[in-house]
Amino acid sequence: MTEAAALMARAEAVVRSCREAAGLALDPVADPNGTGLIGVERSPVTTSLGSLEAKRTTANPAFAALIVSLFHEAGVRRGDIVAVGASSSFPALIIATLAAARAAGVEPLVISSLGASEWGANVPGFGWLEMEECLRRAGLLGFVPVARSIGGEGDRGEDMDPAGRALLESRVRAGGLPLIDEPVLERNVAVRLAAYRRAAGARPIKAFVNIGGSWANMGTDAEILKVEPGLARGVFVPPPGRRGVIQAMAAAGIPVIHLLNVKGLCGRYGLAWDPRPLPAPGEGPLFRLAAARSRPATVLAAVYVLMMVVLFAFPRRRSL
Repeated sequence: MTEAAALMARAEAVVRSCREAAGLALDPVADPNGTGLIGVERSPVTTSLGSLEAKRTTANPAFAALIVSLFHEAGVRRGDIVAVGASSSFPALIIATLAAARAAGVEPLVISSLGASEWGANVPGFGWLEMEECLRRAGLLGFVPVARSIGGEGDRGEDMDPAGRALLESRVRAGGLPLIDEPVLERNVAVRLAAYRRAAGARPIKAFVNIGGSWANMGTDAEILKVEPGLARGVFVPPPGRRGVIQAMAAAGIPVIHLLNVKGLCGRYGLAWDPRPLPAPGEGPLFRLAAARSRPATVLAAVYVLMMVVLFAFPRRRSL
């Protein structure tokens, strides 16, 4: 967990340096911790309303540690595959998930949507594509995306400025990755599931991580609002016409890690809300709780080792 948090902190420093090198100053009011991950209120690629405090909160490196813990709770182990549906509304949560995957030895299959809500990765010239390329050049969080979409309303940016939508579409097509551009929800979900399956090959997908509130991942059924943050249990599965990737994965028996309700995540897992400054990797109640949970196992292991030492140091005499 501490390794994942440290990796996320390094990734944030790299993103901040790239943003400054591009001549895009950080806003000390919106981003008092200087992460470089906080966008602007409105831009041509903005899709919807967003909470500035929630976006700042997710820059805490402890979120990467939390996701490592959630992987373990979901039964994901080293060498496994997880599918990731990532909205650029929460670039810090994307980085947290990738950092957790790298630290845990897990392979992420990522489909990202590029439109972003307020204060997300919506800075013209420095959205998620630029952040991703920056991290790739630095050798951090290496992964190959599966596909991309525009995101926003209808997963086609219908709530975005037309110029912003056209810019994102041209960027995706120039990058060579498949562009998911399907306006019918059921077919959109089917395209995404097929892309994950192709990328996974014969290996099973052990969990689905949803980041943000994209139309394709959430679906349109009102019950989605009741899905608990973090490792979601008992996800209601509506008919296919209202079903997003979250419910489709749950219907297939694949655990869902839901990263959207940031305040709910903080309350459930003991993370700080809008902290200033950001805690250092390894600090905070999440790490203390993990350490406390590991102590019984550590003590048992020590007792076992001591018993083996005693057993072999004082062999029983052969009976006459």
